[in-house]
Amino acid sequence: MTASPRHRRREVSRIEGFSDAVFGFAVTLLVVSLEVPRTFHDLLLMMRGFPAFAVSFAMLFMLWWRHYRFFRRYDLEDPFVITMTAFLLFVVLFYVYPLKFLWSFVFSQAIEGGAPKAIERAEIYMLFEIYGAGVAAAYGLLAALYLHAYRRRAELDLTPVEVMDTRVDIYSNISLAGIGLTSAILAAVLNLVAPQLVGIAGLMYFLFGVSEWTLGAYRGRLQRRMTDS
Repeated sequence: MTASPRHRRREVSRIEGFSDAVFGFAVTLLVVSLEVPRTFHDLLLMMRGFPAFAVSFAMLFMLWWRHYRFFRRYDLEDPFVITMTAFLLFVVLFYVYPLKFLWSFVFSQAIEGGAPKAIERAEIYMLFEIYGAGVAAAYGLLAALYLHAYRRRAELDLTPVEVMDTRVDIYSNISLAGIGLTSAILAAVLNLVAPQLVGIAGLMYFLFGVSEWTLGAYRGRLQRRMTDS
């Protein structure tokens, strides 16, 4: 029987507390409206922004959860981890508005048939480039954190299952970063050869689910193999 992952419980560190505060502030910037609606009509207008807020919140929560799991699993707070965390928080804050703008634009297209004044058709590819660069940067930084823990697996005394989980998490973050980068590059290429098809770059993000399902199945096979050995 292979040793299972251990839970390293400890007090929340200052870097974790600061990270939680930054993620919380980022979510605050996503809110549909800072003002309480005064009429039912205003409430209905505000509710139109709920789908975009929900997706944006889910994207931020994914980043926070992966960052949280890193600290709970490895208890690493060396200069490299602090530096990568600082870059990650910078990216999160910088890309809050592009994140909100993109999904607000997507849902306005689906629900209202588009908002011509929000963005020109010729500028859509730039939106996908900006958003893709942010996705690639955020998940690339998470991949660097997990790779750092993997390289220090002996020092951290990780169990075989923890080593396997860390390796799969590296693959997962690299895969998601690659999808964001591919979307940005595809948007630039399509803008040159077929501008009317630039929207295809946005469909690349459906690969998030495919990537996570594939790696989840791979993780399950490895766990069963290690348990049976």
